[in-house]
Amino acid sequence: MTTPATHLFRLARWGITLARRRALVGVEDDPNAPSTVRRLARIARLATLTGKRGTRDYAGAFRAIGPAAIKLGQSLATRPDLVGEEAAHNLLSLQDSLPPVPFSKIEEQIAATFEQPLDALFADIDPVPVGAASIAQVHRATTIDGRKVAVKVLRPGIREKFARDIQTYEWAAAHVEAMGGEAARLRPRLTIANFKRWTNSELDLRREAASASELAEEMAGVGGYRIPAIDWDRTNGRVLTIEWVEGIKISKRDELLAAGHDLEALAEKLVISFLTQAISAGFFHADMHQGNLFVEEDGTIVAIDFGIMGRIDRRARQWLAEILYGLTTGNYQRVAEIHFEAQYVPSYHSVGEFATALRAVGEPMRGKPVKELSVGQMLDGLFAITRDFDMQTQPHLLLLQKTMVMVEGIATQLNPDINMWDTAAPYVRSWIRDELGPEAAVADRIKEDTETLFRLPGLIRRLEEKFPPKGGAPEPPPLPEIRLMTDRKERSGGGLLGYFVAVLAGAGAVYGAMLAGLL
Repeated sequence: MTTPATHLFRLARWGITLARRRALVGVEDDPNAPSTVRRLARIARLATLTGKRGTRDYAGAFRAIGPAAIKLGQSLATRPDLVGEEAAHNLLSLQDSLPPVPFSKIEEQIAATFEQPLDALFADIDPVPVGAASIAQVHRATTIDGRKVAVKVLRPGIREKFARDIQTYEWAAAHVEAMGGEAARLRPRLTIANFKRWTNSELDLRREAASASELAEEMAGVGGYRIPAIDWDRTNGRVLTIEWVEGIKISKRDELLAAGHDLEALAEKLVISFLTQAISAGFFHADMHQGNLFVEEDGTIVAIDFGIMGRIDRRARQWLAEILYGLTTGNYQRVAEIHFEAQYVPSYHSVGEFATALRAVGEPMRGKPVKELSVGQMLDGLFAITRDFDMQTQPHLLLLQKTMVMVEGIATQLNPDINMWDTAAPYVRSWIRDELGPEAAVADRIKEDTETLFRLPGLIRRLEEKFPPKGGAPEPPPLPEIRLMTDRKERSGGGLLGYFVAVLAGAGAVYGAMLAGLL
């Protein structure tokens, strides 16, 4: 168990690093931040002799702290309500890259995990990595049967380092949330709990391989989007081997144009593929940044890096689809009702007032391309609504929000004139018609009632086990209740000593009666 002193030491060290880059000035000036946190931010800044004026380098501060902080910073980039709009925007530029681990250590790691030499697995492997991130690095290789693959290997000791840092994040979040007020509404403990779950998934490469395999099945019928094949024989918890992808990174706009690709079609395909994953499958690639998407020669978009995946249950997907459709059509009343049905907004608020607040934010966005929208104003409006209507953070939607921001950013770079609402509306309308129409409602009811009927025999068996039938023996007659001496409370004689004295007295009385000839 890590001691509070250790947590405080780590937090002080990280606080100094953040203060030197003016990354705590926003916290210091935020009237919604707990007063204790604001004072600590000010003390850290003064201790480093740093003034308020100057560039606030949030991304550089998280990068300087270490691998776990890089991942945390990327997660906080989607939480302007928690860290502020300026910090969130700056953290979006936080690249998950570190100097590579020497290949000799990588070779040792691969050989140790498979318990066989490297040449028994690969005909060759490039010692220079094609990418080195905070958790793992990737090498190009050729299998002994001649297939081109990418080999992803965890950094040695990275699991232990993440575990140590996350313990301190949990400790700090618990203390901040206990301060109440705005800190409690934003639920930092759940934010860190989700972060812990995501990183634990990333640190087990077998789970990443399984996620890629599952997503490939879900997207098998979607044209123009695919997932590379997993080499299961060369994959374990610390090593992932996957098909090598030949293509152009989706971020290289000029190269895509030179290759003759239709950028508007690519942007629309990217948006629709994301909606298919999130709304239809309820299982989506939650790390869709520019470095993880490639475009093949025939225009197919290929995704890589499946360490972070998101899930949404069917009811939440229905709510999400109705919210998106309501915003695109201007049906703010229905959007407001969904928020109350989902219990995102406490019932003591007015549905009508919430609908009006949504209209104030939604109307300026409708019918305009992304380049004409002020994302900052939109976010300010949305987060003001959450605060005014006591909406708590919904942790299960954080990954979805993060991915939507990424997809919107990439689609805008491909086609600056894209209108996200107009692009999404036909798909969402079709899904709602198929999933929420009368036929779907009847089918759902039949399915639910049938499943209930099938569960009845099991329920009856459990009731019989709890209340078994009477046996063949006759029912015993009622017996008088006899109060046992051992059940009596302590008398004045006190405990066992009292019982002992009573037994001796009784025995003496019996013996005396026998001597007197009475017995």
